[in-house]
Amino acid sequence: MSRVAFSRKRVKLKKLLGIRARLALLALLLVAPLMMERVRSLDGTRAAQLAQATQEFRELAERTAETQRGVIASVATVLKSTAYVSASGSIARSCDVLRASLPHNLPWIRNVMVVGGDGRVQCSVMNAPVGLDISDRPYFRKARETRDFVFSDFLIARKIDKPMVMAAYPVSAIDPHQESVVVAGVTLDWMSKSMTRLSGRAGFTAVMIDGKGTILAAPDDLASLIGRSIDTLPAMSAIADKALLSDTPEGSMSFTATDGARRDVSFVRIRGTEARLVMSVDESKVTASIDRDIRTAYLQLAFVCLFVLLGALIGAEKLLIEPIETMTGVAKRFGRGERSARVAHGSLPSEFVPLARAFNAMAAQLSQREREMLATNDRLTVMASIDMLSGLANRRGFQSRLDFEWMKAQQHRSELSLLMIDVDHFKLYNDTYGHPEGDACLTRLGETLAGIAADNLGFAARYGGEEFCLLLPNTGALRAMEVGEAVRAAIQDLELPHATSSHKAVTVSVGVACTLPSDVGRPGDLIEAADAALYAAKHRGRNTVVEHGFVRLVDEAGMALAG
Repeated sequence: MSRVAFSRKRVKLKKLLGIRARLALLALLLVAPLMMERVRSLDGTRAAQLAQATQEFRELAERTAETQRGVIASVATVLKSTAYVSASGSIARSCDVLRASLPHNLPWIRNVMVVGGDGRVQCSVMNAPVGLDISDRPYFRKARETRDFVFSDFLIARKIDKPMVMAAYPVSAIDPHQESVVVAGVTLDWMSKSMTRLSGRAGFTAVMIDGKGTILAAPDDLASLIGRSIDTLPAMSAIADKALLSDTPEGSMSFTATDGARRDVSFVRIRGTEARLVMSVDESKVTASIDRDIRTAYLQLAFVCLFVLLGALIGAEKLLIEPIETMTGVAKRFGRGERSARVAHGSLPSEFVPLARAFNAMAAQLSQREREMLATNDRLTVMASIDMLSGLANRRGFQSRLDFEWMKAQQHRSELSLLMIDVDHFKLYNDTYGHPEGDACLTRLGETLAGIAADNLGFAARYGGEEFCLLLPNTGALRAMEVGEAVRAAIQDLELPHATSSHKAVTVSVGVACTLPSDVGRPGDLIEAADAALYAAKHRGRNTVVEHGFVRLVDEAGMALAG
């Protein structure tokens, strides 16, 4: 009986002394000497925490600098690609390709322009700067002198009166006989967005400056300083001259400010530019929390024993469940498409750090693969919008541009004209001369239409087969008829032989339609009207230009219809 009773008491004792109770008892035995040791070691920990916080901030700043390098590298890639296109074709064709192929996933690029050797903008993704003279801009001159990629200092754009920086790449770097320069405007807002993660850190300051010391980008809490000199920041003015005059990729210095605070200031140069990322660390602010800990450590010693039991009871949950929930939450965010989600392993128990690092590495690889896939899709989209035979936009590219110009004309209440152009007796041409000559004929026609489109700020495309189209924004019916006649005459003046044609040369028929876009009409109506006019031109004997309708009336949709 005594043995049974003993066994029962032993079972009850085991239940009473479970893992939580054992942890609580152990904590009570250890906490008092540990707290005393903590008070003595906090002073040493202060220096270690300062070094760790400074290192983390510098690593974060380095990643920010790498992001800025990536932004600049993407701008350089776009400029070099455009320069290759400009070097390999006429300015008209270059402009068409430029407008059709500007990537939409680079929002920091505001505009891309091709500037002639005289400093005047020849073509631009945005029409407003065409004709603007930038020959006096230092970055333009430097690009032509060095024949290399140039990234400007802070400046105010003339047309839009907004701060930005400019990037330039000379076409002469590819073809020494070319004098034009490809220029892109880079918005400062996007450069500042990449520094958002540097904001809100007590004691840490970071800004990006140009070669003259003007602040280009800053975190949200310092956004008001953009455009001002770095000398307005006392914490950084001491290193300004060293950073601007140094040719080294990075540097640092330490000093004691007038208020007695110890400051460490360093800089990192943005590769390929004169810009630098400058960082400042104020030791007194960084260590403010641990200084308060030292003062309150003695008070904590008196109260810690009262709370240690509760802490031991929930310690297991805190040490195991919360880290797992944290990593699970980050994994769910990543699965929902938040590709920047990462596990902050600095707040995890050391046992979870290898797992967190492995997850972050996997997430980084997946994000990189997704970016590469998006870039490939963008290139395929551009290729899918270009007709390789004529060098013009294809039907898909034309439809996209028509929708855009329709909306723009509707907003500005301006007229929009369309020319549908068909090669006369082209089937007989192919039957007589063969398909290779037919392809060569379409190529010549594409080059001619590209030149006419450039001269009239229009957009030329190959609609299909031997049919072309020419979109003329902000153009009325009379002017559209003049352009149509110019197209017809230019094609006939090519004098491409066509033995089976009554004109003994390749000719085209042109159908013209004009409209004032409104909510009632649709872009397809304009195509149908121009196609109907083309049909009428064919029936009038070909090699002629016909406007849609004999009496020009405007219905509610704004379309010129037959009376």
